[in-house]
Amino acid sequence: MEASNLTLAELGWRPFFSNQVSAEESRWCCPVRVMAVHRGMVAIQGEGIDTSISSVLATPGGPEDRPAVGDWLLVDRESQDVVRILDRKNLFKRPQPGDDRRVQLIAANVDTLFIVTSCNQDFSVARIERYLVLAREVRVHPVVVLTKVDLAEAPERFLGAVRGLQPELEVEMINGRDPSSVARLAARCAIGETVALLGSSGVGKSTMINTLRGSDSIATQAVREADGKGRHTTTVREMHRLGRGANGGGWLVDTPGMRELQLSEASSGLAEVFDDIVALTLRCRFTNCTHGAEPECAVQAAMLDGSLDAARYERWCRLTAEETVNTGKMTTRHNRPGKSGRRN
Repeated sequence: MEASNLTLAELGWRPFFSNQVSAEESRWCCPVRVMAVHRGMVAIQGEGIDTSISSVLATPGGPEDRPAVGDWLLVDRESQDVVRILDRKNLFKRPQPGDDRRVQLIAANVDTLFIVTSCNQDFSVARIERYLVLAREVRVHPVVVLTKVDLAEAPERFLGAVRGLQPELEVEMINGRDPSSVARLAARCAIGETVALLGSSGVGKSTMINTLRGSDSIATQAVREADGKGRHTTTVREMHRLGRGANGGGWLVDTPGMRELQLSEASSGLAEVFDDIVALTLRCRFTNCTHGAEPECAVQAAMLDGSLDAARYERWCRLTAEETVNTGKMTTRHNRPGKSGRRN
């Protein structure tokens, strides 16, 4: 293995993880963190370790028993085989695009989520809500980062749209190419902290990371002027370190842009993001109210008096139905006789 001068603490090692390692395991295993995931291989770092190894576990398991970027692994000191994945603080995942019975792992052990979206035609309240549901479900603090404010004629309208989702939601407005503009984001990425970036292609995730790191090592591409959409620049999930001192010293997880983010197993996140609607449903006269033509429906009354936006209610209905269907498909696959659940 190649050498690394980083300590475990700098990599994000905490008592939550160390408490999972027995004294016996410490004699022949060492902890390493997954820095990037490639086909069949993972890049890892630990104390004195910086290399790539096979991602195959010594004991194969289910669909979530595959290393994700941000994971902590125990590896055999001699053979470099992956013994096991340590329990995660959290895990971002989604149904596999094109096959919602499979799971795609996005990132693990994240402290903060930057939901990155640009102030142009690609801006979508509905997409931001999906990311918020994902963050709330796994109990990770979200921050919405509005990029390309320097190119927008009225960036305040984008800020107002985000503020309308949740009053306490943190929002940052930045020019991703301006070091002074993105500098305040570095304070959220202190030594040992991990910040994941999620957003569609072309919103400026890679540009923002390059500026924060004072580097142009991550490739970027221009968006189409006609619709503001971009092409995938990042092709792997990878952790990038910020410098020490004023630049934080923590880790930024860059992920490929997502054109599709289906929800599954996210009922708690839905309830938290749409807590105002959930509260209204509890005030309906009938417990099985469909919020259509029933008498004394609190949801319909709120839409009539303007206290509930009808478009927001429709988005809640769509997300709730989608989550229910996708969760059912995943449950069916997990419970199918004769299947281990491991991805082929």
